[in-house]
Amino acid sequence: MAANIIDGKKVASIIREQVKQDVRDWTNLGNRPPKLQAIVLGNDPASHSYVGAKMRACEEVGIASDTLKLSDTISAQQLEDEIRYFNEDENTDGILVQLPLPSHLQALTVIESIDYRKDVDGFHPMNVGRLAIGQPNFKSCTPAGVLELFKYYSIQTKGKHVVIVGGSNIVGSPLAVMLSREKGDTGKATVTKCHKFTKDLTKHTIDADILVIAAGSPGLITGPMIKEGVVVIDVGINRIADPNSEKGYKLVGDADFKSVSERASWITPVPGGVGPMTVAMLMKNTLLAAKKSIYPR
Repeated sequence: MAANIIDGKKVASIIREQVKQDVRDWTNLGNRPPKLQAIVLGNDPASHSYVGAKMRACEEVGIASDTLKLSDTISAQQLEDEIRYFNEDENTDGILVQLPLPSHLQALTVIESIDYRKDVDGFHPMNVGRLAIGQPNFKSCTPAGVLELFKYYSIQTKGKHVVIVGGSNIVGSPLAVMLSREKGDTGKATVTKCHKFTKDLTKHTIDADILVIAAGSPGLITGPMIKEGVVVIDVGINRIADPNSEKGYKLVGDADFKSVSERASWITPVPGGVGPMTVAMLMKNTLLAAKKSIYPR
């Protein structure tokens, strides 16, 4: 069988169009446009590319945005001072610090310095904790985007066995909570969380009704590791050398697309699958922050 493609670009476009209309409605009521403040450290091309994509999305939906570019030698105290300024700025609704950070900075410390009411990435311990106990919170954008894909394509998770390969605080861990707790057709799943070092990984992946891969390991999952008809969500995005490409590399996921798509019922491509959804959900979170929908003040 050939898998059906889950088109993240299409779904993200629909969500962004809805956010655009919601922003228009919000400003028509006399409110200022939502404002997203990005902070990026150093000159890493990938980080600047990701931030650039987020800023372009803001412009598209009518969200004001700005990027503060800082040296990768900045001290933890200096960075905290910069973040504090935006925490206290009434015209800033959402703050994101682009990861990864330089090695001398602790990501959790930096994330904790962001006002959780402006944490539109959904990484702050306050938002993570509220997620765990089923309280309103800013949801981490990538897992929230995965759930939106399930909704759009009517892929039910209730009663299904979902196997997640990868336990990061950004994707695997929050997604496991969402899938086990969420109401309706995108929750109430039985979740097994693995990683690329799990002993006999195939023993777990081949039992999955839905397989989510977020391990950052190109080609980790191959066709023989899954059962016929499984839904595969490939969150991985890896650069590998490609002499035939103009850029000298190509982007691939954590699944061997060819062999996996021959057995799966649905699959996300890389690129064009989960990636666009992450940015779309960031736009949605920023609007929620401006409206004080989750944390009224």
